[in-house]
Amino acid sequence: MTNQVKVLVVDDSAFMRKLITDFLNEDPRFNVVGTARNGKDAIQKVKEWQPDVVTLDVEMPEMNGLDALQAIMSENPTRVVMLSTTTKEGAENTLLAMLYGAIDFIAKPSGAISLDLDKVKEEIIMKVLMASKVNVQGFSMKKNKVTPLFEDVQPRQTRTVEKTQKNTVKKLVCIGTSTGGPRALQQVLTKLPKTIDAPILVVQHMPAGFTKSLAARLNSISAINVKEAEDGDILENGTAYIAPGGYHLKLKNSGGNNITIYLDQTVPINGHRPSVDVMYESVSEIKNYSKIAVIMTGMGADGANGLKTLKSSGNTIAIAESEETSVVFGMPKSAIATNLVDEVVNLDKIASTIMKYIES
Repeated sequence: MTNQVKVLVVDDSAFMRKLITDFLNEDPRFNVVGTARNGKDAIQKVKEWQPDVVTLDVEMPEMNGLDALQAIMSENPTRVVMLSTTTKEGAENTLLAMLYGAIDFIAKPSGAISLDLDKVKEEIIMKVLMASKVNVQGFSMKKNKVTPLFEDVQPRQTRTVEKTQKNTVKKLVCIGTSTGGPRALQQVLTKLPKTIDAPILVVQHMPAGFTKSLAARLNSISAINVKEAEDGDILENGTAYIAPGGYHLKLKNSGGNNITIYLDQTVPINGHRPSVDVMYESVSEIKNYSKIAVIMTGMGADGANGLKTLKSSGNTIAIAESEETSVVFGMPKSAIATNLVDEVVNLDKIASTIMKYIES
């Protein structure tokens, strides 16, 4: 079959390499061109085989997946899908991989050597196929420079700007993203000043357990506070609340001027929980607030229907990430197609565009 997706499978377990290879080769859309047993082997074989997609295990001897990923992304930028364990350490490493440039990840169902990997067979096929269609420029290290992610990175210092006139309209920022989102969120949240006069709500499509690591990582390198949202959180300016995997994020007035987050596990919407549509629809019911809705990189159309509800409810500005910088242009494209988006901007301009509307 012509135009098959060429895949390199990297795992230190021979059993896992065979299983993943068999899953992919059973599908005529794929051709596994080779396998590698550690990071060093992977770097060499990426140069040699020039695959369309690499499946890369995180935990390997000699050179682990994180180190290999950084080398691959700096020398031969390639679409990479990580395979990781769901342990706390596995989640943290997976998050680093996303921030280093991996397109997506697959959580192994039962540890490093998962005898029941067939449970995620369809997910492997879908994510490798999706990765093969990704805009390489959208995640190029050179194109989108990211903050180095080391333990000693300090939150950027922000200058306090004295306001000559207090804006009486309260503002609320709500961001939706999916594939490619962790790096996009890093670009945006680390550029927002601590003094931002609004709370920020974030829906990032991710399984339970991974959003907590994402929030902790972003909090460590941002001037604003970043946390995984908890039921009952009262919204505060200068804090970003990331919806936990497996829960929809909604808002309610809780008396006085307080707006409270509540989380629920009602049915997924178009396969998503958390869902951007659900968050936007809930935000639309909050009165006396001016809203800034942001749709960034991601597969599918989550957020487009919610944006219609949000716009029809009143004072909302909508910002979408451009095709040029989106890893996957699906979500921004669907939002733009509603004709309700006010600005389409490159990723590196999203934070300043948010601030323009906060301060206006």
